[in-house]
Amino acid sequence: MAIPFISALTTTLRRAASVLPVLARRLRQWLAARSKKQWLLAVAALPVLLLLYVLLLIPLTPSIGDIQKNKVEAPTQLLSADGKVLAQYKRSNREWVALKDISPNVINALIATEDHRFYEHGALDWRRTFGSVLHTAMGRPQGGSTITQQLARNMFPEEIGRARSLNRKLKEAVTAYKIESAYTKDEILETYLNTVPFLYNAFGIEMAARTYFDKPAQKLSVLEAATLVGMLKGTSYYNPVQNPERAQQRRNTVLAQMNKHGKLSDQDFETFKKRGIKLDFERQDEAVGMAPHFAQALRKWLIEWADANDYNIYADGLVVQTTIDSRVQQWANQAVARQGRQLQVTANGLWSNRNQWTAKNPLVQSFVRESAVYRQAVADGQDKDEALQRLLADADFMANLRQDKVRVQVGFMAMDPRSAHVLAWVGSRDFAIDPFDHVSQARRQPGSTFKPFVYGAALQDGALPSDQLMDEAVRIPLGGGQFWRPTDGGPPSDQPMTLADGLAYSKNTITAQVMAKVGPAKVAKLARALGVRDSKLEDVMSLALGTSPVTLQEMVTAYSTLANGGGYRAPVMVTRISDRDGKVLAEFEPPQTELALDSGVTYGLIDMMRGVITKGTGRGVARYGVSGDWIGKTGTTQDNADGWFMLAHPDWVGGAWVGFNDSRVQLNDYWGQGAHSALPVVAEVAAASQRAKLVQAQARFEMPAENNTFVQRLRSWMLGFGDNKPAVDPFEQPPAMQPLPDRGNPGDAPVIDDPEARPIGQSGAGPRGPSGEGDYPVFQNNPPPAQQPQMPAQRPADAGQPQPGVVVPGPSSNPVPSNPAPAAPAFPGSASAPQSQPSGNPPPIERGVVVSPVSSGSVGQPVPTADGGMVWRRAAPSGAAAPQSGNAGIAASEIN
Repeated sequence: MAIPFISALTTTLRRAASVLPVLARRLRQWLAARSKKQWLLAVAALPVLLLLYVLLLIPLTPSIGDIQKNKVEAPTQLLSADGKVLAQYKRSNREWVALKDISPNVINALIATEDHRFYEHGALDWRRTFGSVLHTAMGRPQGGSTITQQLARNMFPEEIGRARSLNRKLKEAVTAYKIESAYTKDEILETYLNTVPFLYNAFGIEMAARTYFDKPAQKLSVLEAATLVGMLKGTSYYNPVQNPERAQQRRNTVLAQMNKHGKLSDQDFETFKKRGIKLDFERQDEAVGMAPHFAQALRKWLIEWADANDYNIYADGLVVQTTIDSRVQQWANQAVARQGRQLQVTANGLWSNRNQWTAKNPLVQSFVRESAVYRQAVADGQDKDEALQRLLADADFMANLRQDKVRVQVGFMAMDPRSAHVLAWVGSRDFAIDPFDHVSQARRQPGSTFKPFVYGAALQDGALPSDQLMDEAVRIPLGGGQFWRPTDGGPPSDQPMTLADGLAYSKNTITAQVMAKVGPAKVAKLARALGVRDSKLEDVMSLALGTSPVTLQEMVTAYSTLANGGGYRAPVMVTRISDRDGKVLAEFEPPQTELALDSGVTYGLIDMMRGVITKGTGRGVARYGVSGDWIGKTGTTQDNADGWFMLAHPDWVGGAWVGFNDSRVQLNDYWGQGAHSALPVVAEVAAASQRAKLVQAQARFEMPAENNTFVQRLRSWMLGFGDNKPAVDPFEQPPAMQPLPDRGNPGDAPVIDDPEARPIGQSGAGPRGPSGEGDYPVFQNNPPPAQQPQMPAQRPADAGQPQPGVVVPGPSSNPVPSNPAPAAPAFPGSASAPQSQPSGNPPPIERGVVVSPVSSGSVGQPVPTADGGMVWRRAAPSGAAAPQSGNAGIAASEIN
């Protein structure tokens, strides 16, 4: 390839060489033919043409208005609802200081070095300009820009440019004259010193003084001022951190200029030039404020609004009034930090070099192979196995990788359900370390926090909270010869259980049967209506247990809709935007309420969710002082990858997610549960809000007065939740008798083993009580016994029996295993509690029969229908008392 190229280049050069003499001869002939008058006219025309070009540049350079506007550039401020500054949108990390607050040593050093006739010229120093041209022509390039010209470049780098050209120098000169007409000399100095860059994200003399000497600009000494002014010739080349010797030489040059122009005595100069540079270096991180993730989430919308209304969020000093309550935000920050530290200790123990973080662990090897260092080594030609072993043996690399992978993350969000105002937003434990937002960006499986939507769909279809199903092993056909076997953390009780208790105790066996009745499509439709509107929800059976990833923001919004009586409102983040003088530029009305769920049905679901807090998996909130009428739900996903907790009140809704950025990293069976990882965060903030009277203890969810009216039925019909079909009891046919349509895709079959739900009805003093979660005597300040941390024990495998939670292929005639699923291993140090019947449940009845407190026929007897088919009647054993879990909701028979 090189030979043809060289040959072509040689040919081209030969042709050019042959043409040059011809061109030179013709140029000499043309010049010889010019008369003396023509020569004089040509010489006289040059300055005229130059003047015309300069006049042409005037409208093409920044205007006086642009310069004045740039001079008073102010960042946009985000204010909380109570007037606290949350964040600022700035172009750079800069703090503006007045000239009087800058050390005179800085001003003397700057003028002596950069422009000693600064107060004498009017933008351009013609003596220095001609001197610079002369030195450059002699081969000794020398800068000739004044401070005003340098300021023009700093203020308008895009308009003027940095290229060494006559065009750039002319633009610079024109802009400098405009600056001199708009600013006084002191204003020019002040603006210059506040805009020059000094590396390390430090802009302006104040940030430079703090970065290199850890002091304000007002206290800079002669040597320190000379060092910083010396950097202006080339910040990287004269960087005192990386090039101290070079920086010292440049500093001495500045001292010499100060001595030359009478700003430094001979004695001081001789003394100072012998001293070394003493730095107190510390990077000045840009202040992120108390709600940085919220500010980042709001930035994109605010830029769009500003562009549409001809504003600049970095320069126009806008004041944005947000909905954030600084008190709730501060409590949330503290709760996230506190719980994050506690969980990090557990995670570090679980993933220590003596436990799981070893070179033999296949997961750790996968982490190494996925690292950028490994991929680069392989790209450079290194053998894959050799690169893997080399990195596994690199202690520093493995320590950094472990720190990154095993860093616990937390997200929290709170809303006011009445106004839809966002009260608090915490996207991670530390924005500087992990700016990724776990509120609006991270999509994770919500686990059992999704179950209320399943029961809500059932109530829509006419079910009652007091309806009962058998807590037994279930096998739901998925089609294609596959079955779904959802399990809980322990064996089923083989007892009837109300829907309200199924939700309170987070029973997967009950929830799966409800899902089989209402169908995934209805559940997904309800979840979208309530607020899960951006994430894709898969219409599959396992959706009942929260297998479709969603964001924390969507879940908090959905629970806020429930707390608002079924009325959906999009989260509100901004209420007003004003200019720097306080003039209101825009006000934002609260969004209109959309009826997502009939208010009567909503109250029925709320009544069921009360049980989660009063007796179920969320009752641990009481230990934090949370009291009153609260509803909520815990959530834990497969292998404890995600812990969730949602809590709602008529005045307040909050939710938290806890986990790792890589879902393959998990906590143990105790701390991995939402009731132990996420609940403390939400409960702590809720309790603080209640103490501050932001949440009224006496407020309650009220049953709608117009329950079961024509208006309610009309609303449901208009929203598509009702139909004109005859009323059908959705629980008349037991789950095993109602086959599901064949989806034809065995790959959709999920593997479910929700560790959150535990056997109910246990007695004894073991650590895990009736709910399976949150039953330790001391919840917050005393973590589990000394055996923590350790990995959960492995359940024994039985080759002769399908394991619980696993989809197994087989003919539809396969019987449900008679042996119950093995119990989850007890927490270290606990004793297994004997099984007993749940209090308040009816006596055992025939398996496979749906039970209701309403007697409607003999137990388990099929009844012929008009079309010759068979249905199953509700049945109740003699003497069974109706559970009192909830009495709201609208039965299908009541609305037809």
